[in-house]
Amino acid sequence: MLVTGGTGFVMSVLARHWLDADRVARVVILDSAPLDAAALRYFAPVAERLSVVVADVTRPDSWRAALERAGVTHIVHGATVTPLSRGTVLEAKREPEADNPGRITEVNVMGTVAVLDWARTQPGLERFIYVSSGAVYKHHGPDRPGEPLPEDGYVMPRRLYGISKLASELITERYGDLFGLSTASVRPSSVYGTMDRVTASRNFRHVPNRLAHMAIEGVGRVRVNTLDAVGDYIHAEDVAAGIASLLRAPRLRYSAYNLAAGRTATIADMVGWIAERVPGFHAEIAGPEDADILQDATLTGGMWGAYDVSRIKAETGWTPRPVREALQAYLEWIAAERRAAP
Repeated sequence: MLVTGGTGFVMSVLARHWLDADRVARVVILDSAPLDAAALRYFAPVAERLSVVVADVTRPDSWRAALERAGVTHIVHGATVTPLSRGTVLEAKREPEADNPGRITEVNVMGTVAVLDWARTQPGLERFIYVSSGAVYKHHGPDRPGEPLPEDGYVMPRRLYGISKLASELITERYGDLFGLSTASVRPSSVYGTMDRVTASRNFRHVPNRLAHMAIEGVGRVRVNTLDAVGDYIHAEDVAAGIASLLRAPRLRYSAYNLAAGRTATIADMVGWIAERVPGFHAEIAGPEDADILQDATLTGGMWGAYDVSRIKAETGWTPRPVREALQAYLEWIAAERRAAP
């Protein structure tokens, strides 16, 4: 399998999941960054079946030769620039897309085109999965409040990240039609979990990440502007399992699949679940200027609400873990990673 963006967050978890599930499988990672210390530790048990090609995905001349004899049968294209910042007053005032908008579009769109152009020349390719995002959705929906957001409709991205993701979804589908490729896109909701860390291409930390790290670091009190803000938060290992289920499916009926917990969790929920494992951890209400975590409690629909995951469940049998269980497993991973780091 070829995984682009595999030295980073979610794609590294997918690569490890694929190798753990099949003891003879091999994975090639294409990424602009080499394995960092965390990734070296993470991949150590499977390192002999992992190859890393360090190259710019938008410059195919720098990586085509290295992949020529890889025998790739599955591709998951996750290489992306994720210019999102939100969570404190200072971060909310920034518009990170303004820093280098051309590079966002180049990597997120033309990088997809470059990989698809290579993929269509591979005679043994069985499936191509594009990793999109819930950022393609509107801020509001569905029409009947309380229902989870389906894949059909409600798509209207306003930021370059979501715009580039939607464009790449459509390009991926069109390449599939033109060249007889089995393709699909996945739209994860808010992802946290194993290997979630700041990297050169991603600097965003969702609320579960921030809460969990504070708790493990011994911060007993987190200051929040509200306890009622919600999100559909999914662990990276559940995302990896969902993508793998689509890669293995005999056939795919749809062009896009949500990957999410399928329900929302509030900040209060997550603080309570963390406190079950880290006694004394609690939240206090603070003003926006003093809050460690700043969220808008009015954002409860569209991309901010629960995502409908019935499509992938029916097609592959994939089911995510309950959010409480996944979040507490993340606490254990952070603690173990802190012990292992030099």
